[in-house]
Parts: sequence; C-alpha cells; structure tokens
Amino acid sequence: MIRVSNLTKRYGTNIAVDSISFGIRKGEIVGFLGPNGAGKTTTMRILTSFLAPDEGTAVVAGFDVLKEPLEVRKRIGYLPENAPLYLDMGVFDYLNFIAEIRDIPRGERGMRIKNIADICGLDKNVQKRYIYELSKGYRQRVCLAQALIHDPDILILDEPTIGLDPNQIIEIRQLIKEIGIEKTVILSSHILSEVSATCGRVLIINQGKIIASGTPEELSNKTRGKEKVYINLKGEKEAIETKLHSMSGITSFRITEEDGGELLRYEIESDGDANLNEALFHMAVDNRWVITELRKERASLEDVFLQLTTGER
Repeated sequence: MIRVSNLTKRYGTNIAVDSISFGIRKGEIVGFLGPNGAGKTTTMRILTSFLAPDEGTAVVAGFDVLKEPLEVRKRIGYLPENAPLYLDMGVFDYLNFIAEIRDIPRGERGMRIKNIADICGLDKNVQKRYIYELSKGYRQRVCLAQALIHDPDILILDEPTIGLDPNQIIEIRQLIKEIGIEKTVILSSHILSEVSATCGRVLIINQGKIIASGTPEELSNKTRGKEKVYINLKGEKEAIETKLHSMSGITSFRITEEDGGELLRYEIESDGDANLNEALFHMAVDNRWVITELRKERASLEDVFLQLTTGER
C-alpha cells in the first residue's frame, strides 16, 4: 500500500529526512515515533504530496507522490496536528463543504455525511451545532470525519489525541482501531502507551533515519535490560540478597518497599536469557521464604523509545 525508498528531504543544510526506506501493507495500523525534529511530520507531508522529496521515491496506493500527487490525495485522508476546522461553521455545513471540495457528487453527499457521522459518533444534535461550541474531543471527531469523508484507502494521523482528556483519548483510540479494520493507518503520537495499545507495528525515526521497526513486542525483545521481575518475599534481607547476588541472569536488583516487617519488595532486572521466575520460585521454596507476589514485565515501548533515541536505560 505504501512503499518508501531512499527518501530524503533537506531544509538548507539541515537534513530532515535522511534516505529512509520502509513499506506498509494494506490493513496495517503503524505507529510512527520519534523525538521532536526527528522527521516524522516531514515524512507524512511527503506521503500526502504536501511536500516534494529532494531524493528517493514514495509510492502510495500505486501512485508516485511526486508524479501523480492528485491521485495520491484522492486516496489519503490526512489529519494534521493542527486540525483544519472553521470554527464559525456548523458541523454538517463543514462536512458538506469538505465533501464538495473532495468532488463527491451532490446527490451522494447527504448519505456519505450520515455514514461518516455514524462512524465518528456525531449524532444529529452535534451536527446542528457550531464547531466552536464543541468540546475538544468532539472537534477531533469532526476532524476525523473530514479525513474520512471521501472514503480513502489510507489514513494518516498526526497527534490525533493531542489535548484530549483520558476519556476522550480512549474514545478516539477505539475509533482508530475500528477504522483500521478496513483501512491502512499511520499514526504519529507522543503518547507511547497509545501507540502500543493501538498499533500492530512501530517505526522509530531519529535524526532523520529509521532506527527500528517491528511490533511493540519485537522491539521490547531487542532492547537491553529486556525483563524486569517484581517479587515480594517474606524472609531475612541479608540472606535473600546474598542469594540474588549469586543467581545467574540477574543484572541488578533493588528494594522498592519495606513494610517494616519481613516483607520485602524487589525489582530485579535480568538479561532475559534465563527463566528467572522459575529460578526465583525454587530459591524461595528451598529457603522456606514466602512469596506473596511474583510477576515479570518486559521493557515497555517507552523504555525502548528512550534507549534507542537517547541511549539511556
């Protein structure tokens, strides 16, 4: 559905996008992550034919973004970070205006608006209101509706939940997942938990280069300090820590809480190569220590992002 090959974009002496290549299949929801200034928005603007690349190619739905920009735009729905809304227009009038711009025949516009309004949760009462009267969450729904009004094959969303409260974020996230059943979606966001919950695959860009690609789980498995194990033990502190020091696979550990008695809560970091849960269980049984909690966590997408873009752990 999308093929990018050796794409480069310069602003003077600054290389915003540096010879990147990637592909996105039909029906994928792909997260596009990177620090500010990494090249995310520039790449998305090239894919929408808003900007022309200096080198390389980008093919969207079979059309070259440089040679056939109008065909590309027909097949893409774009929601930029600063959403395009005319606040003094009514919701229905605004969507009708966008439908006209998109060359949807007059006789089809009413049904198209109804269908998109249903998908985006814009009931008749909302459609009668002026956009300036709407909450931030409903404005984002209107923005999604304008991006979908022409039934595009591909949806490109730049920070679609920026400024929303937690409930609104959940609503928009669910809406994106439903849309992604039928369409290809590229989602850029600084809320990494949102990307992890919504996207099947992640591309991470830094300083204009793609530095990682894969599912959130695959990226987690590739990251140093792959696993953390949390264990609550009832036992003598010095004896427990002597055993922890001697166990293979443990790279570090620390006490996160002591309740004043014998219960000790440890966060243990491992190299991910050993079955640490099983080893800790046998350690406790052999020493007659009581376990009240034992759980394992892999590196989160936040951990992966921080390590790959800053080198921090």
